[in-house]
Amino acid sequence: MYLANVELWRTYCECASKPYTVFICSLTAALYYLWGRKSQPPALVCGEAFSVFLRKHCPVVAERFSPTPWCWGGRLQTLVCALLKSRPHVTYRNELIRTVDGGQISLDWVDNQASGTYPESSTRPTVLILPGLTGNSQQSYVLHAVRQASRHGYRCVVFNNRGFGGEELLTPVTYCAANTSDLERVMQHVKGLYPHAPVLGAGVSLGGMILLNYLARKRTESGMVAGITISVAWDALKSSNSMEEPLNCLLFNKYLTRGLCRAVTRHRNILEKVVDVDNVLKARTIREFDERFTSLVFGYKSCTEYYRDASPDKKLPDTAVPIMCLNAADDPFSPETAFPVSVVQSLPNVALLLTAHGGHIAFLQGLFPRGESYMERLFGQFVQAVFEHPRDVKKACGIKED
Repeated sequence: MYLANVELWRTYCECASKPYTVFICSLTAALYYLWGRKSQPPALVCGEAFSVFLRKHCPVVAERFSPTPWCWGGRLQTLVCALLKSRPHVTYRNELIRTVDGGQISLDWVDNQASGTYPESSTRPTVLILPGLTGNSQQSYVLHAVRQASRHGYRCVVFNNRGFGGEELLTPVTYCAANTSDLERVMQHVKGLYPHAPVLGAGVSLGGMILLNYLARKRTESGMVAGITISVAWDALKSSNSMEEPLNCLLFNKYLTRGLCRAVTRHRNILEKVVDVDNVLKARTIREFDERFTSLVFGYKSCTEYYRDASPDKKLPDTAVPIMCLNAADDPFSPETAFPVSVVQSLPNVALLLTAHGGHIAFLQGLFPRGESYMERLFGQFVQAVFEHPRDVKKACGIKED
């Protein structure tokens, strides 16, 4: 036995003496140490009654969020998610609807006719999804959200912003974070088709800004029973400043601006009636694009005026339905200094869930973060909680029964 132990010790020492073994062991130890420090429960900011409801029906809000060990920085989370996230197969039914100004909006439906929980189409709950700045129904986060909602038996419809759903622009109008007329038209259409089906709005990034501005503007007439936002930019001016930091500009800002410019190029024939397209295409940042295009198309005197009108942070007190908002403190698109914590603390119907890490529309977990992440789990639990416990959530948020 003694000789065996000696031999085992000699083998261990030989392995430990190899540089690569020491490096791997040290790296592994460091990763797990840092991972443990990065793993924290999210901060849930909301009223006491709403908090009790969420902890009961959305247990993920109280769970420790452990970001992917090798991918905890906000920028890295955002990039890895965009590159590696899986894309569930979803078959849509497309519908084009006309707007008051003569334009058209592309809607992608997942009717979920096979729903065993809600076999009656007329009362099947509907999730209305609003993608981000240059997104549409094919984004991975949209596909995952659709799969989550469909799994619970709900119907989904994705509201593609004008010019990004594959349709042609019929009028020289696109979209912006402050304008809610297209969302009002979509809600009118959805409620016209299914007047007895509850509708929950889900907005991601810029889609979340549009959703919150809509809910604040329409108040009790929104037609929605609740809303959820992910990685929303609360203050457009602060968001723009953050995105123009050198590294963020290189990694994200220029890429998104190119996407916006490609859309302008695609619809050049109709848009050149209202803007100098060649000047717009010279934009190298989102702010430059909004100065040369968005603010002009929507009648703002300046980009600053547009950004102030688009920011939803101060409008939350005007909302009248339960709202869940997920943000990460290291989101390069939405700086922590812009989070409306003090505003939310005074409201009974809004919950702000803040994680220390997670980046922008990422919140990756596990060693190989290709599947459903923290944000998908929160989305699925909150949507189910609202649809399955409508009276409880209203009571928790101080909302009177109809």
